[in-house]
Amino acid sequence: MSPVSRWLSVVCACAVLVGVLAAVQTDSINAGKKAPGVSTYLKNIQTGNPEFKSIGRMSFGPQGLLVVADTGSASIVVIDTGDRGPMRKLKNRVDDVDVKVAQSLGAKPGGADIIDMAVNSLSGKIYLSVKRKSDNQSVLLTINADGKIENFDLSKAKFVKVTLPGGKKSTVRNITGVDFASDRILAAGQCNEEFANKLYSIPYPLEHGSSANIYSAETYHVAHRRWETRAPIQSFVPVEEDGQNYIVGAFACTPIAKFPIGDLKSGSKVTGISVVELGSGNRPLDMISYEKDGKKWLVTNTFRFHWKKNMYGPSKWWGVRVSMDYLSAKNTNEDATRRDVKKEKGPDGIEIVDALSGAVHIDKLSNEEIVVLRDDDGRLDLELARLP
Repeated sequence: MSPVSRWLSVVCACAVLVGVLAAVQTDSINAGKKAPGVSTYLKNIQTGNPEFKSIGRMSFGPQGLLVVADTGSASIVVIDTGDRGPMRKLKNRVDDVDVKVAQSLGAKPGGADIIDMAVNSLSGKIYLSVKRKSDNQSVLLTINADGKIENFDLSKAKFVKVTLPGGKKSTVRNITGVDFASDRILAAGQCNEEFANKLYSIPYPLEHGSSANIYSAETYHVAHRRWETRAPIQSFVPVEEDGQNYIVGAFACTPIAKFPIGDLKSGSKVTGISVVELGSGNRPLDMISYEKDGKKWLVTNTFRFHWKKNMYGPSKWWGVRVSMDYLSAKNTNEDATRRDVKKEKGPDGIEIVDALSGAVHIDKLSNEEIVVLRDDDGRLDLELARLP
């Protein structure tokens, strides 16, 4: 090789090395932007047992952080699970998971209640909040890719605990949902007063021992044809639109409404905007949002408590997806769009999801898949399902 050729080879190699180093540095910077540390979300972290009095609803956020409602102490607990991957999603369906959960707690079949389910999108690991009936013991269980059920050791948990206040002369009776938003944690609940429907907001970082901001909520129930203040949100997702934070929630009998909460002062009353009515006689259970082929959807699985066989399929548990275009609809409240209860689809952008037949609990793994805890003739099976 001539001296000139060797010189050109060295120059090219150096250029490639510089390019690689620049790419690595850029990726590191971008990764830092996408994945801030736990300290961004939590402050004054404790180590030990959160001492759940009555474990309830759950949801995963960034960095493997799990938020859990403790109805018994009217609080929410955020646990740093340390579960940040790698991704190993459930390989096969787990049959009779309710029986196996009870057995793992030393109970007979039917001796434990699965309260809620959440999947960590970083690892694919599934978490269950469970109560053992014999002593009302609250436990947190995990299910790995092989379907193995294990106890999550709460004795050495890293967590923060935040109180949810009631009204002026009331207490929190129920916490129906908790979730992470872009700059805060949101919760929905119910108190024993006239404006019983409550929304809660806690900005990041959540500090152990602090309290949440509280709002009273009023909603127009389309099927009931009246404004109501007592019925709590049964399921919700946080939505950010034009720089404003909203809770988009579903209620029993079954309006979907959005509540602007971004700039409200604690103690304010917020009026929901009902945009879609899914049909009376239903109680929503979970809600997720996802995007596919450039279109955004809300999905909720629902329990039909006034059930007629084959009305929605072979199960009392069924599910529907709604185009998020309805969140900006002009027809609201009294004029909100009603789902065609006699058909699987209609109006445009509202349709039954076959994969949610029998779904008792759901949670989003990705824009392609969800985890489903499904009723199978009185037993519960756990599996992955494709989103439409």
